[in-house]
Amino acid sequence: MVRSLVDLLTQHAAHHPDRTAYRHLVTGDCDGEIQEISYGRLAARSRAVAAWLQDRGLAGTRAMLLYPPGLEFISGYLGCLAAGVVAVPGVPPQGRVHNHRAVTRMKRLIADADARVILGDREVIAALSGMAEQLPELADLTCVATEDIPDEMSAGWREPDLTADSVAFLQYTSGSTSAPRGVMVTHGNLLDNERILTESMGHTPDAIEEYGHEMFVSWLPVYHDMGLIGPVLNTVYLGVTATLFSPLHFLQDPRRWLTAISRYRPHTSGGPNFAYELCLKHAGPGLLDGLDLSSWKVAVNGAEPVRAATLRRFTETFAPAGFRREALHPCYGLAESTLMVTGSTAHTAPTLLQPAESGPHAGQTDAATVSCGRPGRHVTVVIADPQRHEELTDGEVGEIWVRGASVAKGYWRNALATRATFRATLAGHEGRFLRTGDLGFLHDGELFVTGRLKDLIVIDGRNHYPQDLELTAEMAHPALRPGCTAAFSVDALDEGDAGSMERTRDTGAAGSGAGGEQAVVVAETAPDAASEAEKIIDVIRGEIGEAHGLALRDVVLVEPGTIPKTSSGKIQRHATRAAYLTGTLAAVAAPDPS
Repeated sequence: MVRSLVDLLTQHAAHHPDRTAYRHLVTGDCDGEIQEISYGRLAARSRAVAAWLQDRGLAGTRAMLLYPPGLEFISGYLGCLAAGVVAVPGVPPQGRVHNHRAVTRMKRLIADADARVILGDREVIAALSGMAEQLPELADLTCVATEDIPDEMSAGWREPDLTADSVAFLQYTSGSTSAPRGVMVTHGNLLDNERILTESMGHTPDAIEEYGHEMFVSWLPVYHDMGLIGPVLNTVYLGVTATLFSPLHFLQDPRRWLTAISRYRPHTSGGPNFAYELCLKHAGPGLLDGLDLSSWKVAVNGAEPVRAATLRRFTETFAPAGFRREALHPCYGLAESTLMVTGSTAHTAPTLLQPAESGPHAGQTDAATVSCGRPGRHVTVVIADPQRHEELTDGEVGEIWVRGASVAKGYWRNALATRATFRATLAGHEGRFLRTGDLGFLHDGELFVTGRLKDLIVIDGRNHYPQDLELTAEMAHPALRPGCTAAFSVDALDEGDAGSMERTRDTGAAGSGAGGEQAVVVAETAPDAASEAEKIIDVIRGEIGEAHGLALRDVVLVEPGTIPKTSSGKIQRHATRAAYLTGTLAAVAAPDPS
């Protein structure tokens, strides 16, 4: 009986030790340096790490994993699982000057997880040694570069006593609406969610054989659930091969992603909606001429709102390279349910609902709503009234509630939040539900996600989803960066905003009566667009007014890369709102109030 991914790794290493488990494109380029690790080698390295942890009596404790992109993280992560140590993936220190926000988050995670040891590579451990002043907590921790753990230690590995309820790792939530919380993901959760992923994406034995075990290409960060549970852990679950490279290398040149897919011809690859938009911005004739995307059967799109316009444009643009609409795979998930909750049917074009079809409750936008597919087998999804805790009918928007074996154990050392989020009861249903905090509706058994419960903008009694306002703003002018806009509301009488915000406020553009809520849009734009700032702001106001019947309190254009985002790239609207109210946004320009 398989109890954990450790058991599956042992089986793969015994049956096909020489098969490549992972390859890493060190520079992000297919013709650059490439590192590979076989299943036999991966099992040996994982056991060496596990034995090192066991010898120090660390079973049952937490280990912070701080690795740059590469294969060493995988050995460290699986080594923790093989030792019965709870892994805590984190973002490593980067560069000579460590970002204050990243250091603060690291301090908070180390303290909250009560980590006893930090695993990393030589570069990270060396960097940590110079951060004693910033991180005094390091004095009480053991830090080790796992590549320095000798192979010979694997002989001393002892199989841990794991059960389905044993905690495998803490997945700290990205904190788009609140402080990060450690989700306790068990070994049973992992196995169940890998089953759901496998079934949703059509990773059948026949497909694996057809693809010669080449199933994934991924640039997604492995410290985040989408990059870890999907391409990394589904690879070891199935015993297949994945090609990985750094998120930074993707962002520097999105064409690398498509080139890697063309070169290695995987079955599955994906990312958030913004990744597809970035590819569209770099889709010149030279790129299309050299691409073959015909093998790409499952193009995963998740972790942020899925845009119908993006799906259409991506299909039209890359059809000459062999990409098919049927490959599009919108999905929905969250760390509290390990990862995947719903997914589109493999090899079937996603369902789109036009505004008239989605009904009066489904939103105020003129754009089509994209289905995120059906719940995985043995997963229950209901739409509930968040106040009355009653199930809503087909087509009505409410909070998405989930029940199933993938739903995590709860939040680490946070009984109050666990009770509120993981222990909800619903009239007419047995058992407990996970409250996701996301809004959506069901239509013919498919889930349509409309936004976040806490992000909903209500003005004059009308609901406005921030992602709809953001999309309209981004499409209003080519100088605006896709996926880099935040919409939120502020109180009409709030006088907290200062500095540059005072200069951009247009009090005549109020969207509600005195004392009510008003909408604000903050958008990243190219620095060379500063001279056109006033024109761009006017265009955004006009487009949102026409599309949504909403007058904006303010539009602020800011420098590229300055809008706060989560580790998965989601816009942190609450953090952006706070920066707006304190006047700390990095505005590129402001129109003259005269």
